[in-house]
Amino acid sequence: MLKSTAGGGGIGMSLCADAAALSAAFDGVQRTARASFGDARVYLERFVSDARHVEVQLFGDGKGRVIALGERDCSLQRRNQKVVEETPAPGLSATTRYRLHEAAVNLGRAVGYRSAGTVEFIYDPDREEFYFLEVNTRLQVEHPVTEAVFGIDLVEWMIRQAAGETVIPVAPLTPKGAAMEVRLYAEIPHANFQPSAGLLTEVKFGDARVDTWVETGTEVTSFYDPMLAKIIVAADDRPAAIAKLRTALDETSISGVETNLDYLRAIASSDLLASGLVATTALRRFAFTPDVVEVITPGAQSSLQELPSRLGLWHVGVPPSGPMDERSFRHANRLVGNADETAALELTVSGPTLRFHAPATLALAGAYMPMKLDGAPLLHNQRIEIGAGQILSIGAIEGPGQRSYLAFSGGLAAPEVLGSRATFALGKFGGHATGTLRAGEVLHLGRAGQIASPATDPAPLTRNWEVGVLYGPHGAPDFFLEQDIETLFSTAYEVHFNSARTGVRLVGPAPRWARTDGGEAGLHPSNLHDNAYAVGAIDFTGDMPIILGPDGPSLGGFVCPAVMARDELWKLGQFKPGDSIRFVPVARPDDTIAGPAIHRPGEAGSAIVGHSDAGPVPVVYRRQGDDNLLVEYGPMALDLALRLRVHLLMESVRREARLGARNGIIDLTPGIRSLQIHYDSTRISRGHLLGLLREMEQSLPVPEQVTVPSRIVHLPLSWNDPEAQLAMRKYQELVRPNAPWCPDNIEFIRRINGLPDIEAVKATIFDASYLVLGLGDVYLGAPVATPMDPRHRLVTTKYNPARTWTPENAVGIGGAYMCIYGMEGPGGYQLFGRTIQVWNTWRRTAAFARSPWLLDFFDQIRFFPVSHDELTEARAAFPHGGYPVRIEETKLSYADYAAELARNADSISAFKRTQQSAFETERQRWKEEGLDSFVADDGASAADTSEIPTGHFGVASSVPGNIWKILVEDGAHVEAGQPVAIIESMKMEITVTAHAAGAVRDVRAGPGRNVKTGDVIIVLEEI
Repeated sequence: MLKSTAGGGGIGMSLCADAAALSAAFDGVQRTARASFGDARVYLERFVSDARHVEVQLFGDGKGRVIALGERDCSLQRRNQKVVEETPAPGLSATTRYRLHEAAVNLGRAVGYRSAGTVEFIYDPDREEFYFLEVNTRLQVEHPVTEAVFGIDLVEWMIRQAAGETVIPVAPLTPKGAAMEVRLYAEIPHANFQPSAGLLTEVKFGDARVDTWVETGTEVTSFYDPMLAKIIVAADDRPAAIAKLRTALDETSISGVETNLDYLRAIASSDLLASGLVATTALRRFAFTPDVVEVITPGAQSSLQELPSRLGLWHVGVPPSGPMDERSFRHANRLVGNADETAALELTVSGPTLRFHAPATLALAGAYMPMKLDGAPLLHNQRIEIGAGQILSIGAIEGPGQRSYLAFSGGLAAPEVLGSRATFALGKFGGHATGTLRAGEVLHLGRAGQIASPATDPAPLTRNWEVGVLYGPHGAPDFFLEQDIETLFSTAYEVHFNSARTGVRLVGPAPRWARTDGGEAGLHPSNLHDNAYAVGAIDFTGDMPIILGPDGPSLGGFVCPAVMARDELWKLGQFKPGDSIRFVPVARPDDTIAGPAIHRPGEAGSAIVGHSDAGPVPVVYRRQGDDNLLVEYGPMALDLALRLRVHLLMESVRREARLGARNGIIDLTPGIRSLQIHYDSTRISRGHLLGLLREMEQSLPVPEQVTVPSRIVHLPLSWNDPEAQLAMRKYQELVRPNAPWCPDNIEFIRRINGLPDIEAVKATIFDASYLVLGLGDVYLGAPVATPMDPRHRLVTTKYNPARTWTPENAVGIGGAYMCIYGMEGPGGYQLFGRTIQVWNTWRRTAAFARSPWLLDFFDQIRFFPVSHDELTEARAAFPHGGYPVRIEETKLSYADYAAELARNADSISAFKRTQQSAFETERQRWKEEGLDSFVADDGASAADTSEIPTGHFGVASSVPGNIWKILVEDGAHVEAGQPVAIIESMKMEITVTAHAAGAVRDVRAGPGRNVKTGDVIIVLEEI
């Protein structure tokens, strides 16, 4: 090897096989050395083709005493980075081992070495010779294997010696057994070990010593070394150490980013390692086939889903997620022999392009997406065999339907988060990582055992749907007019373009309503005191109906006149913008009819299946689809006594031995004056459940006897935070420009409550103590709370229609309730600020020691003011335990609370009179200005349909949606492929690009305008 004397980093170095090659390379190496280092000197070094990297661990006292603590073999490397280290080094003769130790010790003594250090050598096994490489004057990464066989702690030795102690023992130390260490890196082996960054969603280690800095929830950035952990094992001999290493690696699980874990497993199980015939070049020849699928392009909203999805957390705002179309999902799994519940990919609108690094068997079912393997077309609804190295491309949907499902034989491997692998993209957990697929990511094939079930027929898809629903929980005459219910069952609703997994928005006639407003629950007649929703509920958010999806919120304050029948829910995943939907009531003869029933059609039955006025509080039982029962107490009012009775019933159901998870109870979700009981109707009938609930009513205590645990939680609040302002602005620009609460929600709160100025609004909010009555109002532990003191109880209406976007932890008021949004998502509360997180998926800090949710039922929230910058710092630190939150333990006695209300009854009444007057004035203004109702956008195009002049061409939208931004101006020159507009559709931002070069001559649809597929947005002149 010809090398530059001053060289480094491989510069000025050339391998010469013979004298002729040396002569040819000499001048070139000198020139490179002179140019790079200003020094043309060169030297010769023996080249060892199959070299081993062997190093000796030293420890010296700085006074001439130096000992060798064995040697380590670190030959298995990739890109000159060590992967496997072990001691003792295999295959060394006793003579060679002695000479290595002696050479290292002599070097250390010569310089009076002090502390730990390593002398590294290149070892040539053919000649049994070794050559000095370098000295690392520090503790090295692989020192634990030395500690394992010598039974010492080198770090302790270093500290004690630095403190003046003598640590080197007088008697020589004797190693025992063998030890191995592997380095776990955040890297992608099949992509030339390129680094991988992201959030670690699962970190579990096996039975081994593990030196690491990571845990579940750690963010791996691109700024540091990729090593995540060192895994160290020790045993009596080398074969036993290898066996122990294999077990430890098999028990280890790292998810969220790609790692070399499978690569390490392959090495640990290889003949290469077992033989001990290792070399620094050995891994270049090591054959490793990753059992993965690489994402080349991800598709629109591709995600990993599974059944039975995420259950048991509805009460704190965690939706079930799972496939929107269970029927097609199960069908795809059956085609490849999987159990129905096996994790598979849900594909929306357009599919991904995938490279297979290992053979796989798969099938695609659902909406038709053209599919090709290495360019050759493939069929839907059939089992397909794919070989290693092949590329599968799945295109955009053609024809009816909105989703397709790609199932892999054996499923896909992913960690369970909160009990399921199902992706909840808005919550940033579940699935293969933390959301939908992204380019460059990797899917791991599951290879689970198969449970063959016969495949059923594919789901019939259409653009004109009939959907079976169960009438209720809310209906005529208490919420809707009878003609509203008749309209519901006779109208062909259109699917709005802004639909997604959270819910399917519908365009249709507004109800006439049976009441003028929702009282304390809100100004609009659709508003009610928050109760739990059922997946598939037709939820009227103002005048716009939305069918709640599997990623929808669990709790809210809007009426729901019907819920999709259980066996119809699969259709929810296939509703496509522009589709027509007719709701058809389905009969359930076993449901007791205990309330008013509409007469056309009679199959609708009643929303109410039971009621009783016999107890201290009237109770009504409302059906919510096939698998939910909504228990409501008392009048339509905000009353802590009713909320406490709900709590008592919930606790009673939990204690009831005849109920529980084994007998079909899935979730218990309290609202303000209601309890939703989600149950498996195939295991317990509605009639049997009603009978048990009636029994429980007899034993519930009265509120005056009730005291519940409570905490006072002090939270920072950035008043009128810029992120809240952005949400208001986007709503005004894109949804409803003339809404009464635009452009400033805080001014609207002031006006509708009759307060003199904005400062009065601010003072009221900061003076209030908000009592948490429900969790999950808008996802993930989000509290719905109301001030303890009615004089702090500001009342507003909710947005009509709801916002499509709200920043995480925005704070607002809807009706008489305050809510902290648990995450980004839709919402309808009037915003006034932002606070810190109320949910922490990944870490158990002091504030989240008990659960991922910060708050509990009956906690009291008190805000204190901070600036936007202070809140930004707090939000960065709080999930990691770096921002302290003051929490005071206390109790809430209803008797004491009622006494306090009685003492202040006069001033409370005076406040409410002023508030009611302002409320009515605002409502009258709405009527006079035509703002008291809102006709939902019918999706009609606002784009100019006039002809395009000769020599010009149009750039059209490929999707229906709302124009968010126009990116070019009149007269601008545009290149082919250049983005010209951004359209918001289905909660996605779709970029519209020019297909050819041209000059902008006409912008036909500006921001805030609706377009349909094919509508021309911009006209360009050909150039």
